[in-house]
Amino acid sequence: MKMDETIKAVFQGVPGAYSEEAIMKYFRAEVPTLGLPTFDETFAAVEKDQAELGFLPAENSTAGTITQTYDLLLDSKLTITGEFFLRIHHNLMALPETQLKDIRIVYSHPQGLAQCQGFLKKHHFKPVVEFDTAGSAKKIHDEKIHNAAAIASARAADVYDLSILAKNIEDFATNTTRFFILSKRQNKQAKKNKTSIVFSVRHEPGELLRCLQEFAGRNINLTKIESRPEKDHPWHYVFYLDFEGYIEDPPVEKALLNLLKRAIFVKVLGSYPVGRTA
Repeated sequence: MKMDETIKAVFQGVPGAYSEEAIMKYFRAEVPTLGLPTFDETFAAVEKDQAELGFLPAENSTAGTITQTYDLLLDSKLTITGEFFLRIHHNLMALPETQLKDIRIVYSHPQGLAQCQGFLKKHHFKPVVEFDTAGSAKKIHDEKIHNAAAIASARAADVYDLSILAKNIEDFATNTTRFFILSKRQNKQAKKNKTSIVFSVRHEPGELLRCLQEFAGRNINLTKIESRPEKDHPWHYVFYLDFEGYIEDPPVEKALLNLLKRAIFVKVLGSYPVGRTA
């Protein structure tokens, strides 16, 4: 699909990527999508109105945060308008004539490799990083690599005519990835909501605690907190915070107002419906 066509959602990767699967399961239907090489280009496509939505992974229950997404959100004008949780079932795939005993190298995205460390160690496979899980499957297909395999989705095996040598090789059966749905518009209030912000505090004793007390004192439940380095200010950090509630709820409004008075800066990344799992 070309950029001048109507695109519902863009994602990082190639056909068969987990992000593409998340889009299909989120909409419960086939919608016009386009895979792009990088996270930056995915953000840019939505910012330039070349697509309505962007789907990007935010964190994984096994391997943790996808830092590129959070770092780009810091400077982007896009807002988080939704979240979606996808159960990730990894598969080892290779050319049809390749057998498990032939495999020496396994290609995948760093997250895919991290989520299957136990399987890789058990079989003494050499992990090699690629830019994308489905891109790894495409590499095996395009370059006809006979002593290597890829870790990717079952859909990727279908797309690139590969045979699945082992199914569900993730280390934990609960392996799940949280995706952010990015847009230029703010969501209306839903029945259950979550809000994401980023802020920084003065480098003084107790400042972070006092900021967090603005939420605790109003019985606002935090669902995530994580620090990331300020790239232009060594050894100083910004804090990403998720909490239950909508941005226009009176307790949330009051907490954010007081946070603005305490913090060096505050940015609301989005207020959106609590996501479902597929």
